Amino acid sequence: MTSAISIEDVRREVKILRALSGHQNLVQFYDAFEDNANVYIVMELCGGGELLDRILARGGKYSEDDAKAVLIQILNVVAFCHLQGVVHRDLKPENFLYTSKEENSLLKVIDFGLSDFVRPDERLNDIVGSAYYVAPEVLHRSYTTEADVWSIGVIAYVLLCGSRPFWARTESGIFRAVLKADPSFDEPPWPSLSFEAKDFVKRLLYKDPRKRMTASQALMHPWIAGYKKIDIPFDILIFKQIKAYLRSSSLRKAALMALSKTLITNELLYLKAQFALLAPNKNGLITLDSIRLALATNATEAMKESRIPDFLALLNGLQYKGMDFEEFCAASISVHQHESLDCWEQSIRHAYELFEMNGNRVIVIEELASELGVGSSIPVHTILHDWIRHTDGKLSFLGFVKLLHGVSTRQPLAKTR
Repeated sequence: MTSAISIEDVRREVKILRALSGHQNLVQFYDAFEDNANVYIVMELCGGGELLDRILARGGKYSEDDAKAVLIQILNVVAFCHLQGVVHRDLKPENFLYTSKEENSLLKVIDFGLSDFVRPDERLNDIVGSAYYVAPEVLHRSYTTEADVWSIGVIAYVLLCGSRPFWARTESGIFRAVLKADPSFDEPPWPSLSFEAKDFVKRLLYKDPRKRMTASQALMHPWIAGYKKIDIPFDILIFKQIKAYLRSSSLRKAALMALSKTLITNELLYLKAQFALLAPNKNGLITLDSIRLALATNATEAMKESRIPDFLALLNGLQYKGMDFEEFCAASISVHQHESLDCWEQSIRHAYELFEMNGNRVIVIEELASELGVGSSIPVHTILHDWIRHTDGKLSFLGFVKLLHGVSTRQPLAKTR
C-alpha cells in the first residue's frame, strides 16, 4: 500500500474509526501509526471468522430465527452509523466478523475503507462497493445511507435462501441485473418461508430508495419485532421529514395530517418509539431543545463531522412551539414508503375523504403556486391546472396525491460529491 491514494483512503478510514465509538457491534479501534510507506491500524482481534464462513458452513441456509439473530445485530450497528452520518458503502458477509468461535458470539462490522461521512442533505456520487451488494442508486451516482440498507437486503436474501438475488457471470451483467431485474421469491425455499420474512426482504430491496425501509424501521418490522426485545435507535430520516414538513405550505401540512390518520399499526408503533426517544416534555410535546438533549446522549465525533448538529439548527420552527404526537405523525410520515404498502389505495382514498371534510378549500392556481413555492418563471397553469377541481375550485384527488409528494419544480438540486 504505497500509492498516495491508497494511504489517503486508509487515513479516511482511521478518521472514521476514531470518530465512531460506543456500539457493541462495531469493531473496536485502538490506534493508528504511519511510517514512510504504510499506515498501520490496531483494532480488536475477532477470532470467530467471517459471517461468510458460517453461511458456507451451513450450506447457505439459515432458519428464520437464526437469520433474525444475525440481521438484528447488522441493522443495529448500521442504524447507529447512519445516525452519526456515516455510510459504510461495502456491507457484505465478508465484512462482518464474530468475536469468537462460539455460536452466540457478537458480530462486528469491519472494513471502513470505502466509508464516508455524509451530511443529511448530501448525496454521494462515486461508484464503490462489491458488485453483488451494490445498490441501484450507487450505479446511478446519486445515493446516501439507503444504499447500505439495500446491501443488508441482499445479505438477508442470502441468509434465508442460500443464493444471491442478482447474479451474472460478469460484473457488468450483475450491474444490469441490479438495475433491471427483480429478486425471485418463487424458487425453494421461499414458498415455505413466512409472509413476514418475504415482506421484510422485499422492503429492503425496493429499487426506489425512498420506498426502502431504514435500518431503524427494519428493526420494527413485524418479522423482527417479535423475536426479542430490541432497543430501537434514533432514525435520521425523522429529522429529514420534520425539516421538510416545517418548510411545507399550510395546504400540504393539512394533506399530510389527513394521510397520517390512515397509518397502519406497524407505522404507528415505529413513530411512537421515535417520538418517545425524543423525550417529550410533561405536556407531551417535543421541542428543539428536547431533540438536542436526546441526540446528545447518542452523539459521537462522527456526528460533528457529518454536520448533523448544523442540520438540526434548521428545525428552528420547533424553537418557539412544541410538536405533539399527532403533528409528529404528520411531519414524520414518509409518503413514498406509505405508497409502497398494499393498503395504499385504500389509505389515500380515506385520507382524501378526511381532507375534504377538514382541510380542502376553494383555491386558485396562482394561490396554489404561491403556497407551493413555484417560481414565476414556471408555466404554473400547465403544471397545476389538473390539480384543481373545476366544479368548485377545490383541490382534486389527483392534486391531493401530487401535493403529498411535493412539487418537483420546487426541489433544489442536491449537492453531490
